[in-house]
Amino acid sequence: MLERIRRENDIKELNLEELGQLADEIRQFLIEKISKSGGHLASNLGVVELTMAMHLVFQLPEDKIIWDVGHQSYTHKLLTGRKGGFDGLRKYGGMSGFPKRKESACDAFDTGHSSTSISAGLGYVHARDLKGEDYSVVSVIGDGSLTGGMAYEALNNASTLETNFIIVLNDNHMSISENIGGMSKYLAGLRTADIYTGLKKGVTSALQRVPVVGDDLIKQIRKTKSSIKQLVVPGMLFEDMGITYFGPVPGHNIPVLCRALREARKVEGPVLLHIMTEKGKGYEPAEKRPDKFHGIGPFRIETGEPETPKKKDTYTDVFGKVLCDEARHRPEIAVITAAMADGTGLGRFRQLYPRRFFDVGIAEAHGTTFAAGLAAGGIRPVFAVYSSFLQRAYDQLIHDVALQNLPVVFAVDRAGLVGSDGETHQGIFDLSYLSSIPNMTVMSPKHKWELADMLRFAFTCRGPVAVRYPRGEAFDQYEEFRAPVEYGKSEMLYQESEIAVLCVGHMFEEALRVRELLKDQGCPCTLVNARFVKPIDEDMIDSLCRSHRLIVTIEENVQTGGFGEHVMEYVCRRGAAVKVLPLALPDDYVEHGSIRSLRKETGLDAETMAGRIRKLYESENTYDAESMCLQEQV
Repeated sequence: MLERIRRENDIKELNLEELGQLADEIRQFLIEKISKSGGHLASNLGVVELTMAMHLVFQLPEDKIIWDVGHQSYTHKLLTGRKGGFDGLRKYGGMSGFPKRKESACDAFDTGHSSTSISAGLGYVHARDLKGEDYSVVSVIGDGSLTGGMAYEALNNASTLETNFIIVLNDNHMSISENIGGMSKYLAGLRTADIYTGLKKGVTSALQRVPVVGDDLIKQIRKTKSSIKQLVVPGMLFEDMGITYFGPVPGHNIPVLCRALREARKVEGPVLLHIMTEKGKGYEPAEKRPDKFHGIGPFRIETGEPETPKKKDTYTDVFGKVLCDEARHRPEIAVITAAMADGTGLGRFRQLYPRRFFDVGIAEAHGTTFAAGLAAGGIRPVFAVYSSFLQRAYDQLIHDVALQNLPVVFAVDRAGLVGSDGETHQGIFDLSYLSSIPNMTVMSPKHKWELADMLRFAFTCRGPVAVRYPRGEAFDQYEEFRAPVEYGKSEMLYQESEIAVLCVGHMFEEALRVRELLKDQGCPCTLVNARFVKPIDEDMIDSLCRSHRLIVTIEENVQTGGFGEHVMEYVCRRGAAVKVLPLALPDDYVEHGSIRSLRKETGLDAETMAGRIRKLYESENTYDAESMCLQEQV
């Protein structure tokens, strides 16, 4: 059946039996492909029938389907003719693992972060109405994403609509970790509210049979928010807001889903369709451990085990171990996660110190201000969060934490290039936005031992501290380079003359290679571990200016507002006669691909950097030689 799907809307040609076969084929296809390429498996297996039903009921690309986060859009891509793209899924130059408007007209909105789909869908609805157009807008949001505050802002705004807007709530009890909080409990109550659903259908059907006035009575009941429903299911949040609620609906029954979607399309106003799905459905290992198979590398289909078992500790592992060790003799330490306990290395802390562990859901802005409140109350909070997700709390970083100089530690995971997840997940802006904030201290370790030292040092600081480290295995060489961490001080590693390279954090590995290449070409090279991005070590830079002709900075962050620009500005302000070459990522969004391929493409591989450094250094030597000749002639 899958071979018959060559473009959007081809699914409409299949009968019910063929649709069942197609669902099985899609699941088998996804398991086979993701086992080789890696990707988001459990979330995609859970929405196969839901996606098929939407493609059966709606006409793409005229109708708009907006996926919250978007990691569950693989079936959507298959049904819109992109089957051939799965061989290059999440590879450089290949198909994205998220919806991309530039990839297909059927992708209505680029997504990658949580809790955005209702806002975007509402924008589409108003654009449609303002232009006098006629198409359906469907925003698909998971119950995990409903823990994010932006979703509530959008629901509040959507409740005033008088034209159709369909919100599909994909309820699988999960975000990445198991859901927490009041909304999770509320939805759990709705899942068991079959009596309400049955009663509502019975009353509606009976009233529809009343001649002349039946339909008006139904509308009146909806407007007055039927007191019957309040008795049967207390606290009908959505309908009390003015949003018609349908559900819960079984999420793996295509005819039932199609019928519910068609009914939802008839509503003159916002409607929330509550769909019950099973994350990981159809693949037993993913059903048992949906969190493990949320985002996974290549694995063995027979067992679900990784194709290449992990050999070394990751930076995340090191962070988690050091944090637990510190918490043993520091009772004031508490930790915060935004629904990413395992992803940020807090699983063991949660087990050892459950009273000091807080999962705020997918709510980074709230988590940041919550941390500020903890700090103001005498606790030493650590907010472990991915770099690209901390962007969502920029105002709170400034206004609630740094303005009050509160001692919050931000463990900024997945900093720098993260690879296959692409533009929405690359952690390439944190040095810029964090170092722009007064009172904020920003550190980045060169290897696993320095990460441990920096974390321990962070707990001695009086104000906010961000420690940023990358995804993947922790660099475990050069343990001898482990000078004590001093506030605002960098670390001299190799001292020579002429060229000085200052590297930030995990770019230490590339910087070592750059130095080797320059030495092989006869260029003397000093190597300095920056350690602190804010404040920069002005004394070290002054010293380098006196003994070097060229200062080079290396960082895996965009150039604008990054470490290199801060060094350049200081050297310029000082009036030093030394060139500064900042080597950083371009001011652009970096697409998906392996870290190695992305560094090569953006010029942050050792060979390209060494070539640029040598070219500038030699041009400076040529210029100086010409100047001396001219002076001698005069």
